[in-house]
Amino acid sequence: MEALVERLEQAVIRLEAVSAKLQGCSGSLSNGEINGFNGESQCMDAFDHLLKGPLAEYLKNSQIIGGDVAQHAEMVHNALQVQKIFLKLASTHQEPSQTELADLLRPISEQIGQIQNFREKNRGSHLFNHLSAVSESIPALGWVAVNQKPGPYVKEMNDAAIFYTNRVLKDYKDIDPCHVEWVRSYLSIWTDLQAFIKQHHTTGLVWSKTGPVAPSSLFISEPTAPCSPPPPPPPPPFTDEGPKPDNSAVQRSALFAQLNQGMAITKGLKHVGDEQKTHKNPNLRSQGGTSQASPSKASSSSNPIPAKKRSPVLELEGKKWRVEHQEQVHDLVIEETELKQVVYVFSCNNSTLQIKGKVNSIIVDNCKKLGLVFENVVGIFEIINSRDIQLQVLGKVPTISVNKTEGCHIYLSKESLNCEIVSAKSSEMNILVPQEDDDYREFPVPEQFKTVWDGSKLVTEPSEITG
Repeated sequence: MEALVERLEQAVIRLEAVSAKLQGCSGSLSNGEINGFNGESQCMDAFDHLLKGPLAEYLKNSQIIGGDVAQHAEMVHNALQVQKIFLKLASTHQEPSQTELADLLRPISEQIGQIQNFREKNRGSHLFNHLSAVSESIPALGWVAVNQKPGPYVKEMNDAAIFYTNRVLKDYKDIDPCHVEWVRSYLSIWTDLQAFIKQHHTTGLVWSKTGPVAPSSLFISEPTAPCSPPPPPPPPPFTDEGPKPDNSAVQRSALFAQLNQGMAITKGLKHVGDEQKTHKNPNLRSQGGTSQASPSKASSSSNPIPAKKRSPVLELEGKKWRVEHQEQVHDLVIEETELKQVVYVFSCNNSTLQIKGKVNSIIVDNCKKLGLVFENVVGIFEIINSRDIQLQVLGKVPTISVNKTEGCHIYLSKESLNCEIVSAKSSEMNILVPQEDDDYREFPVPEQFKTVWDGSKLVTEPSEITG
């Protein structure tokens, strides 16, 4: 890690030297160019104010806390320095092509990845909430790739940090005020970045209109020979779930070759006389030996092959909780949840699952007789290809989607009454709404609809038969 930080600092020093050289090359400027230079200067001054204010305060508080938080803060500092170099380049160069722009953004992307990987490698840290607040919000530096209104994108990342900073405040508010100051200074980085974007890059990153086209890499004019690029990653292992070799092109070519034969395609067929046709010779049908049953069907009916039973799964894989192949288990619980995690429930039968905390989304796929209770979902809850599902919402959920499902009972909470319920190709659906006496009132979801032409457009409404 220290070696990577040292390399990055050297690269930043070289880039700052190159940037200063580019600024010094503008000897004679027209009035329009002078105005553009002033705008550039104001923009970079505003960004420097962010670095010298909230970022410096955050670094100071992180050093006081020490440990993993201090290391993480140095990585954040390096990432913002790289973004500063990128903004300087954009202010003096015209926007490049999309391919070259992706190369220019790669150093920022790598910094974001390193910060997030640091959190993943230190899950046992007693400062894990601090690391999570930074890791979940650092993608805000990707605002430079957002074409329209990047400010709201930064705010969204800031909200992701607040989920964890609230935990920090809860743990340290009455114990150590330094952690409270750490939270305030860190969140100030993103609030100030929003103000910076609103003032200088409201509708997206502003590139120079008069300068040369930006180079394909931030790391230009390096004095030393560049390191050889790392070897390409090995191909992914072939599994049953991964992509399989596609022979469709070969099969289609063979099929078209046969079709192009025209009438000659029937030359290989054998003529069958009337004496060999069973519909003209009842005696042939009575002979058991002439039965032409498919060998595969005969073998499968006489010796049925039992379906392979899969091992049950309940594990966190990256940011996805996998709950698969659970049979008759009624004490499944997911407790350690995070805002960016998703839950995927697949092929679980006659089981009950409880999800605590707040997650991004939940998907129930190919399940039967499943009971599921969850607290909060910030995205969507989706049920597909399932049967006899009972769902209970304890907190909030904005959208519930039900597709290709038979039998679905949804128990809403008072906080989730404004959620949207979207259904398609489903039947036997009921929504249960809480009443004042802690009881539920059941409302069926229409399955049959009536569509009429009113003279100008089609009008669809639930059929009166189904209510």
